[in-house]
Amino acid sequence: CGGNVRHPDTFPRAGSGHSFDWVSKPLHVWHGLGGPVLRRAQQILGENPATNIALDQIGQVCWCFGDFAGNHKETSTVAVTDTDEPTRRDFLYIATGSFTAIGGAFLVWPLIDQMNPDASALALASIEVDLSSIEVGQSMTVKWRGKPVFIRRRSAEEIEAARAVPLSDLIDPEARNDNLPEGSPANDQNRAPAGKEEWLIMVGICTHLGCVPKGQGMSDKKGDFGGWFCPCHGSHYDTAGRIRKGPAPQNLEVPVLTFLSDTKIKIG
Repeated sequence: CGGNVRHPDTFPRAGSGHSFDWVSKPLHVWHGLGGPVLRRAQQILGENPATNIALDQIGQVCWCFGDFAGNHKETSTVAVTDTDEPTRRDFLYIATGSFTAIGGAFLVWPLIDQMNPDASALALASIEVDLSSIEVGQSMTVKWRGKPVFIRRRSAEEIEAARAVPLSDLIDPEARNDNLPEGSPANDQNRAPAGKEEWLIMVGICTHLGCVPKGQGMSDKKGDFGGWFCPCHGSHYDTAGRIRKGPAPQNLEVPVLTFLSDTKIKIG
């Protein structure tokens, strides 16, 4: 086997005259594993003359001491892996990051939650109104979302007068009805609820500068078209709530509404 072995329990080390630096290992680890170990070394070191010579020398050593190592009762297992095992430091990094994310979420949530509307705001989002007390020709004003809403039970004469107006005579040709598609024409049928044409329900704010027009009271001046009149700058609305004269650019808005029964509506 040659005279390069310094101790019967280890392989030769670097500087022993061989071109390959050997690592000390107990012989019982190498015994029986010569083939796999050499193949693994060949894969790592690659194909070249120096490698082949060194591996040949290692093979000779493993063969020479095979009988000696075979007499040992102790066995061991050699595991080869390219994946690093998790460490305590890795666990601490993950745990710290997780706790930081959770703590940040708990800090931010109160700020987000306070932006949600409170119960009183949600209650004002919609209102129900009983219409049973309103007679033909009378009006009622209710508050919805801080705005006045005009409710009028129109007479047959008022409905007829509104329907007789050509669209070409209107300052604003759009219905401004939130229950209909945008751009719907401002005929009387599109201003009143379908099948409930006697009822006219609108936001009572002048579209000029936000004043509240007159016309809800029996003694109020109703303007030149029998509807509503804003004395601030002289805007006149007809019996369908459409602007007919003055500086206001648009018809009065019709809000989203639903008839819950013949005498009760829900606005909003």
